Amino acid sequence: MADKTGKSWMAIGETDDADAVIESYEVAAAITKGDPVYLSDDHKASPAAAAQDCIGIAVKSQATVGRQVPILTRGRVKVKAGGAITRGKAVMGADGSKRVLELTDQAVNEAGAGTYTVYYNRKLGTALETTTLADDLLFIEVGK
Repeated sequence: MADKTGKSWMAIGETDDADAVIESYEVAAAITKGDPVYLSDDHKASPAAAAQDCIGIAVKSQATVGRQVPILTRGRVKVKAGGAITRGKAVMGADGSKRVLELTDQAVNEAGAGTYTVYYNRKLGTALETTTLADDLLFIEVGK
């Protein structure tokens, strides 16, 4: 694991962005600080452990269902990569270990015979560093 942020004293799920937007959501399933989270029900958040339409990154842990958890929904935050991610590319949440992944471009059948689904809301943010291995640490700019 390499920390690509240059801020090794910061843990995942932490931000140094004074303009970050942090909102509270009700916990539907135990959430750990640094988890990419998605809305699993109306106004309720759960950790993403597969490709989800994530709303942000948890900035605190909360294991008690029904309690509130703060989630960074806009701004810079430190996260764990699920593999190689190129700086400037879109990222999404998550893999089975709740790490962010590079959001790859979707193939489009220009001939018009195929069908596909466009995942407009899949983007969680933008990678601010390049990672090479799973568990590397990087900053992302969360923003739809």
